[in-house]
Amino acid sequence: MAKENPPYVMLKNGREASLLRGHPWVFSGAVARVSGNAAAGDVVTVTDAKGQALALAFYHPATDIALRVLSADVSRPVNEAFWRERVGAALNLRRRLLSDQTTAWRWINAEGDGCPGLIVDAYGDTLVLSITTAGMEKHKAAVVQALVDLAGPSRIYEQSAGRSRKLEGLEEARGYIVGKAQNGPVRVFENGHTFDVDIEGGQKTGFFLDQRENRRMLGALASGATVLNCFCYTGAFSVYCAAGGAARVVSVDISQSACEATARHLRQNGFDPDRHPVVAADAFVYLRHLPESFDLMILDPPAFAKTRKDVTRASRGYKDINLQAMKQLPAGGLLATFSCSNFIEEDLFGKIVGAAASDAKVRIQVLARLEAGPDHPTGLGHPEGRYLKGLLLRKL
Repeated sequence: MAKENPPYVMLKNGREASLLRGHPWVFSGAVARVSGNAAAGDVVTVTDAKGQALALAFYHPATDIALRVLSADVSRPVNEAFWRERVGAALNLRRRLLSDQTTAWRWINAEGDGCPGLIVDAYGDTLVLSITTAGMEKHKAAVVQALVDLAGPSRIYEQSAGRSRKLEGLEEARGYIVGKAQNGPVRVFENGHTFDVDIEGGQKTGFFLDQRENRRMLGALASGATVLNCFCYTGAFSVYCAAGGAARVVSVDISQSACEATARHLRQNGFDPDRHPVVAADAFVYLRHLPESFDLMILDPPAFAKTRKDVTRASRGYKDINLQAMKQLPAGGLLATFSCSNFIEEDLFGKIVGAAASDAKVRIQVLARLEAGPDHPTGLGHPEGRYLKGLLLRKL
């Protein structure tokens, strides 16, 4: 919690520029001096080289990102009231953004909601919480109390793991911190469709909430079309396209359990998996040997680049799947292609897809640039927060 005399971190001359433009991170190379006994995860006052206070931030002495900005109001203590207000503001925003036909949504999106290192996803009366920074770990109790007071969830499951947490010097943490597990998955509604979410064993926090609006768009474009959904995971795109009137949807994933979930979701939403088949196959191989033609193809692979050193290899993977899809797509066909890799920046992704079109010797129209839904807000000065990027393309 905040101290009476918080330590401060002074920046090198001129290194406050990105912070003043709204970027929420300050890298270690910009730090000139640390005053006081600031430890990993402490809240500090950030100043420029002249000592002018700029912001409050989480500090970490041993990571590349030394400071994660919390607030420009340096006079306000970061205490229980601070977190209740911040969590409540995020909740009020979602209530404005989402309809009552949707019970699965992101409540807190880390820096986008002024909570660096905190993700909270809501699945009905179940919350899934993920913490990746030492600073947020120190304030976890206050955050959890705010969640309980504001929403009264039946359970909160913590799924705090991954490379970022390890870099912050934190152990993995998994388990129920409020309430107990229910029997089986959590059933949710999204724009009127139903899905079962495995919050303990699923990818991310159990469901790809960030694709909600893109699913709605592609579902509306699927009427009468034959659709291929590669890397289908649990089949949400497939359900939307079937509901949109697709003549046939083929879902492909290398995971047998994902394929079973897709078939189950098709059935529970009123669609016959015999008409909309699910194929357990490697999407890279399947795209090279398509057994039929498709009017709409969806490529939503898992993150190919987990670290910056993976970018070259990941770029080859993205190019390969897009190249094969463009070769197979008929004239006038649509391709929705995505990357959720943080380290594949939007400009780079566009260049990769452009190179695939060039190698495939096809001309492509860009119909839309796609991103996460509005319950995944980001700062205007924080392009790194826009991890999901996509393109809706038409083959000429």
